[in-house]
Amino acid sequence: MSIDTARSGRNAEIYLDHAATSFPKPKNVVEEVRRAVVELASPGRGQSRRAARAEAMVQKARETAARFFAVVEPSRFVFTKSATESLNVAIKGFLKTGHRVLTSSMEHNAVARPLTRLARERALEIVRVPCFADGSLDLEALQRALNPPPALAVFVHASNVNGALVATPKVLSMCREAGVPVLLDAAQTAGLLPISVLDYDLGMLACSGHKGLLGPSGIGILYIRSDLQVEPLIEGGTGSHSEQSVQPREMPEAMESGTPNMPGIAGLRAGMECVSAMGLQTLQQHELGLADEVARRLEGIKGVQVHRPSVRGGNAVSFTVNGMAPHDAAMILAEAGIGVRAGLHCAPWAHQTLGTYPMGTVRVSPGWCTTREDVDIFVQTLEAMLMRRRRRHAERAKTA
Repeated sequence: MSIDTARSGRNAEIYLDHAATSFPKPKNVVEEVRRAVVELASPGRGQSRRAARAEAMVQKARETAARFFAVVEPSRFVFTKSATESLNVAIKGFLKTGHRVLTSSMEHNAVARPLTRLARERALEIVRVPCFADGSLDLEALQRALNPPPALAVFVHASNVNGALVATPKVLSMCREAGVPVLLDAAQTAGLLPISVLDYDLGMLACSGHKGLLGPSGIGILYIRSDLQVEPLIEGGTGSHSEQSVQPREMPEAMESGTPNMPGIAGLRAGMECVSAMGLQTLQQHELGLADEVARRLEGIKGVQVHRPSVRGGNAVSFTVNGMAPHDAAMILAEAGIGVRAGLHCAPWAHQTLGTYPMGTVRVSPGWCTTREDVDIFVQTLEAMLMRRRRRHAERAKTA
């Protein structure tokens, strides 16, 4: 499958909100979701052929994830409902009373809120390593924060606000050298940047399935390294060890109580296979190239400020319009048939770092099937919108 031959199912709207969720989904993903609903039962909970096929599909999905992220043991992957759930499981299941934990000033609320709660309930010491105004992490501050070594470092790989690469290879190597396990939030980078769990020596990895991995909503991934002990967030039926009144310790059963999301897992596996078929390098060049083009062209428009990173790792481009609320700009673009997103993007820490708090920004994020024509139309529409606005202001000034 190539990017050029996979652009089916588009409607009249120009969709530029792939940092929220990818759209449209590849045909293979849609078909595998449909097949799971029509043909599969619940895995590990019956002797029917449909249950056996379901069990085989789930195992194949784990193996696909292991290959995708360069992990030897597929059993270390847990399926959740989202990156947010994965992060909650990892944070709440690993950190103990009095632990010291590092994070950054560019984190999403999926990290900020669980940590804030545990600071109150478990007396955690949270060290928020500062980032510069472009979103990049202050390495000198990180070096100081790593002494003494904390129990865990939780970093977003790339910002969902402006695409800044926060957890650079240097950041990860500094944590590794200090003996600090890293929980990497790859919600914005999985399916866009190559992520080798082995090369990075990650302690844990959390990501969503519906963004760069091109899967459906309602599915996420959590990887847990074998030497880390994480308590389950939810306990119950696992389809095994049913005679015990306590949760089994074996992975992945320990973390997957209840009936799994079969359509989500099936669609996620198909999405990862589509990404592999298209090629990570191809997708990276396409999406990040378009993001840089959007940023460059926006910088040439009078009255527009682009909050651009020095090192891009994600497809998000954030901008503000002088004298105009981000939501107003996004609504006008929506009326013109262009889908973007406005506000704080569930990341107030990041906006405080970028200097865009409390109003936030307009966020544009191209995706796997975005074209340069889409970018042209977006830029031309924004320019026309601002030209009309300036004309109205000039007419009002004349009559004042």
